[in-house]
Amino acid sequence: SRPSYADVAAIDIATGEVVWRFEVDGYRSDHMALSPDGTQVAVSASTGNVVHVLDVETGEEQGKFPSGDSPHENIYSEDGKRIYHASIGTVYTPLDSELLGGVTDALLGKNLLDATKGERVFQVVDANSLEIIKTLDLEADLEAAGYGNLSTAVRPMAHTADERYFYFQLSFLHGFIEYDMEEQKVLRLAELPDLTGPLVTRETYVNDSAHHGIALSADDSTFCVAGTMSDYVALVDRDDFSYELKTGIGEKPYWVTTSKDGDHCYVSWSGTDQMSVFNYTSGQEVARVDVGDHPQRIREGSVPEAWVEDQGSLFLP
Repeated sequence: SRPSYADVAAIDIATGEVVWRFEVDGYRSDHMALSPDGTQVAVSASTGNVVHVLDVETGEEQGKFPSGDSPHENIYSEDGKRIYHASIGTVYTPLDSELLGGVTDALLGKNLLDATKGERVFQVVDANSLEIIKTLDLEADLEAAGYGNLSTAVRPMAHTADERYFYFQLSFLHGFIEYDMEEQKVLRLAELPDLTGPLVTRETYVNDSAHHGIALSADDSTFCVAGTMSDYVALVDRDDFSYELKTGIGEKPYWVTTSKDGDHCYVSWSGTDQMSVFNYTSGQEVARVDVGDHPQRIREGSVPEAWVEDQGSLFLP
């Protein structure tokens, strides 16, 4: 997914050649997801307000479904039958100040300028028919749980293995919420430290993200969270939301992925051009890797052995 080119490009890793290229609606592409069977890829068209579903081999569009403003994250269910999708609204507006006429959000409830952020949705979509199965009324659900001051824009998310409990990072939130998909209600709020300092305003948050990156260990016991604007990684106990902060490692962590074995999490440091590997059980950083400029998304996979022969160790102490 190449946002500035408004497309999706498929590249043959053996030859480096572009196999196909698909132009999305509008002028910017965003997050995408590969189906569990590897046959289709769902990509958000940020300004087209749709999600395209493409054939992996040919790049042909199999269909698309509508979203809200700025379609963003896509996640396939384990069985490949559903797509969990969220739009984040207009993240480029300058109207994000926490103050309005000298009255704070705490007194007003939600910022009165929140309506300028556009339509933000969370949808469950049938991966075959691309029909929208369910749309959450997150604003009402947050209000019912006593968190009506929070944004409804779902950023990165994680879920338990049975896909009942989802954990949503929200715009401007230092932490995440727990959502019960069966009961369709917000259960808990995990509040994590805001280390940004008094001079950091909402307008300076990276695309409205206080935090941007969350993953859950294979045993559903521990979260790995990217404290993007506070420059930390938090390992959070799922039972009571107690946490351990990892600071002084890098700047602007911008994505988190759990390893295939479920024992480690990978964290990208977009500000210092590295990625880290943390062990869920010990909480220790076990490896660090230098990468290119502004790393973000991380995928675990395999490459030809010749690619890394004679390159020495990739890991730094």
